[in-house]
Amino acid sequence: MKLRDFVKIENAADLSRTEVGRLGTAILFVVAVMIFTGTKFAHIEQSYLLIAAAVIGAYMAMNIGANDVANNVGPAVGSFALTLTGAIMIAAFFEAAGAIIAGGDVVKTVKKGIIDPADINDVDTFVWVMMGALLGAAIWLNLATWLGAPVSTTHSIVGGVMGAGIAAAGWDIVNWGSMGKIALSWVVSPVTGGVIAALTLYALKKTVFFKKEPLQAAQRMVPLMISIMAWAFTTYICLKGIKKIVKIDFPSALLIGLVAAIITWVIVAPIVRRAVPNLTNDRAGVNKLFTVPLIFAAALLSFAHGANDVANAVGPLAGIVEVLTNTDASTTSVSIPLWVMGIGAVGISVGLALFGPKLIRTVGSEITELDRSRAFCIALAAAITVIIASQLGMPISSTHVALGAVFGVGFLREFIEQRMHTVVENVLHQHDGEPDFEKVEAVLRDFENAPPEDKAEMLARIKKMGAESVITKAQRKELASALKRQLVKRSSLFKIVSAWIITVPIAAFLAALFFYALRGMMLP
Repeated sequence: MKLRDFVKIENAADLSRTEVGRLGTAILFVVAVMIFTGTKFAHIEQSYLLIAAAVIGAYMAMNIGANDVANNVGPAVGSFALTLTGAIMIAAFFEAAGAIIAGGDVVKTVKKGIIDPADINDVDTFVWVMMGALLGAAIWLNLATWLGAPVSTTHSIVGGVMGAGIAAAGWDIVNWGSMGKIALSWVVSPVTGGVIAALTLYALKKTVFFKKEPLQAAQRMVPLMISIMAWAFTTYICLKGIKKIVKIDFPSALLIGLVAAIITWVIVAPIVRRAVPNLTNDRAGVNKLFTVPLIFAAALLSFAHGANDVANAVGPLAGIVEVLTNTDASTTSVSIPLWVMGIGAVGISVGLALFGPKLIRTVGSEITELDRSRAFCIALAAAITVIIASQLGMPISSTHVALGAVFGVGFLREFIEQRMHTVVENVLHQHDGEPDFEKVEAVLRDFENAPPEDKAEMLARIKKMGAESVITKAQRKELASALKRQLVKRSSLFKIVSAWIITVPIAAFLAALFFYALRGMMLP
């Protein structure tokens, strides 16, 4: 056997061992949940249903951690503000903290009012509906993670509840008005996030990167932008992250955010001023100023996500606990016990640590190239979009918002490069065949609408053709091709958008199948 063949076999074996280890750890967590639930509720007549529901809830929580959390830390990892290990540790801690400390104390058992539980007045049927919804959503999330497609866990559980509800009580049980709003959010969420991220990045380019002295401009603008981020995130946490601990109205949240922004500016401005002399006067130097804010953004987004999205895993489980212990299937809301929140919190952290890296890499580096300033704009856009949507009463997905922001940043970069292409083409047409390359270079320098950082790249590409040569049509075509490169990976765009579109129908279909299977097994 050749050495390289042996190395291939060893690498494959290492990968296999790693996969087996991850799967084994996940199974141990599920078994622990099974033992705990069985011990705690051994006295209940239908304890086996409760144990099964807890296991499915734990499985759902792991899939949320594997798929959805990538949106919070992916940009920070892709921009190298955080290592993958550091991002997983921060996200796992703050996801669990958000779920346990600020997770919803009252969660509607039917997410977003998709079905009316009063239409399901049989306890067993209600339990089968919730179990089918959880299992259908979890299977779809598992498949999406395997395919490398970040999807909305909220929409997954919405589809699961809808599909199992239809299977149990027919089409009339669904609140189609709510479904229409959710369908609208498939478009509104990513577009809004993308527009805000692109506008923020363009403002940063105009005020900092397009200047002849970007570091000097950054000394003024970066503290201001970090203060805006503090304002947005403080308002976001007040409205969405600590609603269990204290209820804060929107004006009060904005005022608290403003105070946080002022304090942040007072602290950050002198820190930036002291850091500037030690940095290079270019894009790389400016990007270093965004490292710490990105780490805070990843932590805060993870906390808020844990506080809100843990209900996707344990909301239906809490409903099952309620009806099996109180035999009341008509309730519209239930309190989530601490042990149920614990299953959700630990499950999300376990899923993130074991299976999250794949989606973190997808969000952070496989869609478009991210540096720290771009990642900062994505995090800021995510917080602002969620705040706006929450005040408009629009159900949106944090996954769609964050990924829309990533695409918005990438398409803005393409737009700027296309504008560069037009400028170069115009100049080269005017000087076609002119042997004196210095005249072409001088004209390019006079183009005020070509930003300094992009102009340098533009000139470097032209110089590669040879300073003494005439710029021929073939060379101009080569330059045009270089400037037309795509900065957003289209295959990732189509894969992710396709997964978004089919999330609700697929989850609904799977949930209906599981409901029928459960009913068939349980009926005498």
